[in-house]
Amino acid sequence: MPALSLAAVPGRRRATLELAREIEDRGFAGIYCPSLGDGLALCLSLAHTTREIPFGTSIQPIYFRHVADYANTAAYLHEVSNGRFRFGIGVSHGPVHDRLGIEVGKPLSDIRDFVERLRAIDTAGPLPPIVLATLRDRMVGLAVEIADGAVWANGSLRAMAHSLALIPDAKRHDPSFFLGDMIPTCVSDDIAAAAAVHRRTLRRYVALPNYRNYWRAAGYQEEMDEIESALAAGDQDRIRHGMTDAWLSDCTLYGPATRVREGVEAWIDAGIRTPILVPSSARGNQIQAFEELFAAFA
Repeated sequence: MPALSLAAVPGRRRATLELAREIEDRGFAGIYCPSLGDGLALCLSLAHTTREIPFGTSIQPIYFRHVADYANTAAYLHEVSNGRFRFGIGVSHGPVHDRLGIEVGKPLSDIRDFVERLRAIDTAGPLPPIVLATLRDRMVGLAVEIADGAVWANGSLRAMAHSLALIPDAKRHDPSFFLGDMIPTCVSDDIAAAAAVHRRTLRRYVALPNYRNYWRAAGYQEEMDEIESALAAGDQDRIRHGMTDAWLSDCTLYGPATRVREGVEAWIDAGIRTPILVPSSARGNQIQAFEELFAAFA
């Protein structure tokens, strides 16, 4: 079974906790919370409303709070959950930094410094496993060096063999070293409608230079060049044209239930032990998306 991504949005927070209990009861492999709507706050609730399922942040931006505050919260969650919590961290993206007025340095050095300072705080208690948001090779290498796992978002299936080859065999085959990927997932018999949902979702990612460079390295040079040119011209139709079916099928899951389940198996076969499905629906809201996923994996 895959893990699922879960966010608590205003007006549905209590319903989200009920959903978390159902995710656990249905045997999914974990619950991982994005920064949307305060993922750490949701993790605190998960520590008390679930019993056995692993959970964590995927991811928490390091700039949002002081490192001492993060240390105390992470250690608390680690203790009260009996070790079920994983602290997934990352640097987020430029548009988020700009919106919040955050001044940042270089991602690699900022992450290294954050982890060093986090582990130097000896008053919080034992810390949970630390998982780094990864995308390109140097961050994968840093995860191997200083962390307890790596998690991609919108990773390329065909490029994953290259990425995982950067991880020594001992860690790559160690179940305690987390290997995950957040995969946009839409279960629908209407394949075109599901693909359209993902193109809307990934529109903000193709606008980010670091993602375009990652996908170029994964073999989508022509697509990313087309998108970059279309972004400069403000041509939305050309942006969508650059988001080809081949590219979309490589970094998302969509279509009928059988196709989505086969896609999950392909990610596991590629070496991603914990595929994290990020649900969306071609017919409704978040609740509808989860109902469709539940039916697909019943």
